[in-house]
Amino acid sequence: MTLLLLTILLPALAGTASYFIRPHRIRRLLWGTTAVLHLALSLAAALPMNATPLDHWIGMDSLSAIFLVLTSVLFLGATVYGIGYVAREPVAPQLDSEDGSLFKNEPESIFTGAILLLLAAMTLAIVSRHLALQWVAIEATTLASAPLIYYHQNRRSLEAAWKYLILCSVGIAVALLGIFFIRMTIQDGPHELTLATLLARADTLNHKWLSTAFIFMLVGYGTKMGLAPLHTWLPDAHSEAPSPVSAMLSGALLNCAFLGILRVQQVCAAAGMASFGGDLLVLFGLVSMGLAGVFILRQADYKRMLAYSSVEHMGILALGVGLGGLGLFGSFLHAVNHSIVKAMLFLTAGNLLSRFHTKDTMKIQGACGVLPISGALWIAGFLAVTGSPPFGTFISEFTILRAGFNQGRWVVATFYVVFLLLAFVGMAGIVLRMALGRKTTDTEHATVLSAVLDSPSAAARAREPWTAVLPPLVFAVIALLLGVYLPGPLAQKLQDAAQLFGGMAK
Repeated sequence: MTLLLLTILLPALAGTASYFIRPHRIRRLLWGTTAVLHLALSLAAALPMNATPLDHWIGMDSLSAIFLVLTSVLFLGATVYGIGYVAREPVAPQLDSEDGSLFKNEPESIFTGAILLLLAAMTLAIVSRHLALQWVAIEATTLASAPLIYYHQNRRSLEAAWKYLILCSVGIAVALLGIFFIRMTIQDGPHELTLATLLARADTLNHKWLSTAFIFMLVGYGTKMGLAPLHTWLPDAHSEAPSPVSAMLSGALLNCAFLGILRVQQVCAAAGMASFGGDLLVLFGLVSMGLAGVFILRQADYKRMLAYSSVEHMGILALGVGLGGLGLFGSFLHAVNHSIVKAMLFLTAGNLLSRFHTKDTMKIQGACGVLPISGALWIAGFLAVTGSPPFGTFISEFTILRAGFNQGRWVVATFYVVFLLLAFVGMAGIVLRMALGRKTTDTEHATVLSAVLDSPSAAARAREPWTAVLPPLVFAVIALLLGVYLPGPLAQKLQDAAQLFGGMAK
């Protein structure tokens, strides 16, 4: 329990302190140190010897352990990239309109404080065993991440931040109604909304109220997760946010909302209503995959393309859980694979944006010749995110397909394959043209980068800083390794997580 509290308090205190630390070097050192310590604490908390009671408001089961360690790994990568990012891409401090003095908190201090508070809120959402506490934590992630989306302080980022705040707040309000309805499922006895209480009393829960609660929580948390047609905030927020923030939003934050849905589905499964929730998850999953594939086909903004890819993969996660059995194992494995790959892609997209200063897919060609490492990572990321072998996403997507075939759900499996092919075709035309197309001529390249070349830091920007290529490179290696070897401890955690929902078919 102490370790779990430290994983929450450490980034919360560090984030609060960041708002008051003026020297950049000290603030960045605090940021990096917190990321390393958080990963160490998460790994220690996930060890069997440090098992925590599951009848308290905060605890750790196999599902929490997977998402906590995954979030911490992603945050460390985003931190290494982000420290270099805020140094290379500073936002000019704004002036107070009354006395001309600088605002008390400059953009970098707000950025550092907000991303650390986001880590604290995500950690609390993951380890919460009380549904109301988890709801508070997921709402806190919205408030902490909104300033990060507005980091560049332009009209588009302001619009994206407000859209994110409004839509996610509406969604979270709907989820709150779902929690009220879960309270109504308990007819007598203890009224605590802890998982331990709900699972222990699963046989006595009112099924009508529970089904109503599931629908409200699926819609509410589905908005935050990015399930179509509730996803409309996601392309704008992920496109306008800084690259390390986009990596955390897609790779970690969406998982927190997914976990909120998983908890209520866990209660439904214990109450004998797994098929009710499962059918809705299959429906939302297929709709998300199909709609995302259509938007990817003719996408002109490569960061929005990655955002719609996230919508597609959230659909895959929902579909796997909805199928149940082997699909549960495949879904949880895919959550790990997708988070690693999507973080790699968003960080690589940040390198492309920093070099070419455009998100227009038609204005970038021959990226491999201009940025050899980032160009290669861009192609590798495309292959990984579309489920191509030998990357881990191929294994997890194929596992979910097997689950569909094993259950005789041929229509679902057919749509699943068609939508995967649709996303592959759409991304292939964009990514390969950007990476391997005709190399931009010197004249064209000078036009695109004229603003950069006039700046004193032009020579530094022409190179690929190690902080910009190391994190996505490490993530690429992890994604490749997960395709050829699944570590025993991870496989055991995934199996245990599947057992929480009623077992895993062979």
